[in-house]
Amino acid sequence: MVLFMKSKIYLLALLFSVLAMPLYAFESLTWQQCVSETRVAHPDLLSALALLQQAEADKQITGGARLPLLSIGLNSLKRGTSGAGSSSLFSSSLSAQQLLYDGHKTSRQIASNEEAIKATRYNYSVVSANLRFALRSAFTALLNAQELVGLTVEIAERRQKNVRLITLRYQGGRENIGSLRQAEADLAQADFEVLQAKRGLVLAQTTLASALGRDIHQPIKVQGVFKASDVSTVKPDLPLLVNNNPLLQQLKARSKAASYDLEASRSAFSPQLYLNSSIGRTSSDRWQFDAVDWSAGVTLSVPLYEGGSGGARVAKAKAVVAQQSAERKSVSLQLFDALEQSWKSFQDVRQAVVVRKKFLDAAVERATIATAQYSNGLISFNDWVMIEDNLVSAKKGFLNAGADMLIAEAQWIQSKGGGLDDQEK
Repeated sequence: MVLFMKSKIYLLALLFSVLAMPLYAFESLTWQQCVSETRVAHPDLLSALALLQQAEADKQITGGARLPLLSIGLNSLKRGTSGAGSSSLFSSSLSAQQLLYDGHKTSRQIASNEEAIKATRYNYSVVSANLRFALRSAFTALLNAQELVGLTVEIAERRQKNVRLITLRYQGGRENIGSLRQAEADLAQADFEVLQAKRGLVLAQTTLASALGRDIHQPIKVQGVFKASDVSTVKPDLPLLVNNNPLLQQLKARSKAASYDLEASRSAFSPQLYLNSSIGRTSSDRWQFDAVDWSAGVTLSVPLYEGGSGGARVAKAKAVVAQQSAERKSVSLQLFDALEQSWKSFQDVRQAVVVRKKFLDAAVERATIATAQYSNGLISFNDWVMIEDNLVSAKKGFLNAGADMLIAEAQWIQSKGGGLDDQEK
């Protein structure tokens, strides 16, 4: 009886520590709030955006070759000979140079830059899809951890009631000491799982804070239910989903950019034609310029020999094109397999939730009946304990199945390329 009272006091203290935590200390977030925060503040997205800005700047740099090059010059020269005086010469000039023809090298480089911009935009979508999966996984883990704390407390309460029932039967001579010790061990296990669930809750809060891109971690509480938003059971067109996946589109853009780079490298052997002009004044007096000098003409430059570097650049560009083509095909196959696997897993888990619910309903009914039968001495302790353990397993199994369903749905959405900006997903 003393042991029973100690266990009861310990359980009450444990329940108080779990349930009486100040709710105001927890920040409560919905899924949409998590998505909005991650979209704005996560460093991976900021990095992907910076890559896009770099690609756009590269295009502007390359396009500058099409515009006139203007320069202004001011010169002051003093010269003389031994035994004679010295003289000063001052000049100012404005020069301009305009590219007329370079074998379409610049235009192909610009086309390559445009494809690179497309690739970085698709890269942003890929990063967004990966972050969405990580965020959804962390959100689900915290939701599961919250529910698990409540479930373990519920199980501990039930184990405590069982200890009380068996203690009364043992004191009345209707149960043996082995059964009482087994019930006490089950209670100890339940108390341990409560503490374990609380530690898991803290870990899940930390993981979600990191998935949100936060530097400071604080207690977080999420609002949600274990219900899939994608209710379709008709298998979609997987080849179409593969073709529209941002990762494959990114590789296609890179492949096109590599093709333009190959054409540009071949154009390096073409002659280059420039229009040159300048206007200026020269005088021996710093402030008086009497004559105006001007010039205009064209410059033709024909590369003859570069030590083999031009041919090496072409060979490298060809290799890049071949590498991009092979990588695109490989990723296409991987994406198709990932879609097939994630679709199967999502459908399997959705049906598993329905099955687990039936097991849970059956376990609840059996446990209710078995407890009444054991109290009246109609079934043995061993049979009753098996039914009680089955109830505990059924409750945990149903909770885990719900979490697994959300993770499987998140994996399916990631396989399709769905990111943080896809609100409907």
